[in-house]
Amino acid sequence: MYDAWMYRRRLMKKRRNCGAARRLLCGLLLCGMALPWLAGTGLQAQATSQAAPKSAPTAESIREKEKEISQIKEQKEGLKDGLSDLQEIKKNLELQKDNLKNYVKELDASLEQIEARIADLLEQIDAKEGEIVEAQAQLEAARKREEDQQEAMTAHIRLTYESGDPSVADLLLGAGSLGEFLNRMDYMEKIVSSDVRMWEDYKAAKEYVALCKEGLELEKEILDETRESVEIEQKNLEELIEQKNRDIISYETDISNKENAIREYEAEIKAQEEEIRMLEAAVAEERRQLIESSGSAMTYDGGVFKFPLASYTRVSDDYGMRIHPTLGVEQFHNGVDFASATGTAIFAAYDGKVVAAAYNATMGNYVMIDHGDGLSTIYMHASALYVSKGDVVARGDTIAAVGSTGRSTGSHLHFSVRLNGSYVSPWAYLSL
Repeated sequence: MYDAWMYRRRLMKKRRNCGAARRLLCGLLLCGMALPWLAGTGLQAQATSQAAPKSAPTAESIREKEKEISQIKEQKEGLKDGLSDLQEIKKNLELQKDNLKNYVKELDASLEQIEARIADLLEQIDAKEGEIVEAQAQLEAARKREEDQQEAMTAHIRLTYESGDPSVADLLLGAGSLGEFLNRMDYMEKIVSSDVRMWEDYKAAKEYVALCKEGLELEKEILDETRESVEIEQKNLEELIEQKNRDIISYETDISNKENAIREYEAEIKAQEEEIRMLEAAVAEERRQLIESSGSAMTYDGGVFKFPLASYTRVSDDYGMRIHPTLGVEQFHNGVDFASATGTAIFAAYDGKVVAAAYNATMGNYVMIDHGDGLSTIYMHASALYVSKGDVVARGDTIAAVGSTGRSTGSHLHFSVRLNGSYVSPWAYLSL
């Protein structure tokens, strides 16, 4: 800071000297005293201006950085507005509680929105981490430019201090002619112009450093707040899932509503079966057309299925007849339930074609894959689907993520296998 102060002080002194020299020259010309110098050749002094460090920030680059900071501030404000309103969601759900099917569908839609928001926030975090790396590099480059400017000014101050600044008297008495005087004055003015540029470049470099530092701090604040937003949305998600589980259990265990709950459940299972049969009929028709047109269709080669989950904690319900956990009546369970954390990857058990990737009030988000020869697999209650109808998948491809959508009271995968229109035990095909 002392060097900068000294530089500015000497710059002001040089400007005063140049002004005084101009006034002196005008006075001499008016008095005719400069005429004897007209014949002189004089010294053709050439200014050797101090070169400022390259890539000094421009007014345009400073405006761009200010605009960038303004946009970052707007982005920071937008984070607060994007959070899910949990109380409003619960208020809307209360209106649907008399109809369990509509309630589950409405709640699952809210869960899907929150999960989409979480996925978006996680993408923002990845992008923001990259932007922070870039902002840090910009700040380091700006600081290097500022240091270069300061070093150049320090060297120039030292040089002018050692050589001394010429006074008006020096310019006048040291010149042998008017031409030499003019040359010396021009030389001095060029030095002053160079000093002014150096000073302005230094101020610009210092301002740009401050802007880069402000931008970096804002980026870091946004990153921290985005991470906090993810935590808040995760808690919202968990709270809604817990509420859903409690409400379904409460509805199904209500003695006064027991018979109605059983009828509703049986009707939903029947509707689920009809939906799957329609899908199988469509697969069979497509297979028939393929055989007619090309003489061949997809076949199952008898290979062992890949286990459909990246990880699971336990088998929460097995295939076969069972006592329904909440209704308390004997029911056929058409698959195996694997308890697993929300978001766990669900894999395609075998090569095949996706014939359905949709939502159903009972199955929630589900995927159905045709493996050929009347064999298909179904994956229910997913939190997210990563495939679409018509996609061809290979054994082990990630097709969805574990969740608790549909008529579900906990995060798990319901895995079913169908052969020629009927459910069969998944254990006959699975390899643990």
